[in-house]
Amino acid sequence: MTSKVFVALRVKATPERAFEVFVGEIGTWWKPNGLFQTTPRAPGVLAFEPGQGGRLIETLANGKVFEIGRITAWEPPHRLEFSWRQANFPLELKTEVEVRFESVGAETRVSIEHRGFDQVPAGSAARHGFPDQVLLMRLAEWWQGLLASYGARAA
Repeated sequence: MTSKVFVALRVKATPERAFEVFVGEIGTWWKPNGLFQTTPRAPGVLAFEPGQGGRLIETLANGKVFEIGRITAWEPPHRLEFSWRQANFPLELKTEVEVRFESVGAETRVSIEHRGFDQVPAGSAARHGFPDQVLLMRLAEWWQGLLASYGARAA
């Protein structure tokens, strides 16, 4: 199985602005998804702690904080990489998300590669009973929706 999805979008913004909106404003453009929710509770607000080793967290309505992942590459305004873990993943499992910001004239091409879903066991609740290809297709659709929301915010 190919264990990654790749989606991209051009936004009418500089790489600096595109990076800042992705990291600094994720709580405003991120849209919850029932299939790929981080916790089984009502969605909270996402936020990055900037810098190498910083966390991606979700703060729930009750104040509880769930750590989704850690920043593994911090290269503003060109690249961001972080680990990704949903609450329904086995404890030791993490996937990776890499985001690139490339200047294209007056726009920025923002590309996302989410990899590692081949590690999610076949019977895991994180797969929702989907075979590999369907799971990756749904993951790509989810990221496309997120990028649309992000693009509207970044423009």
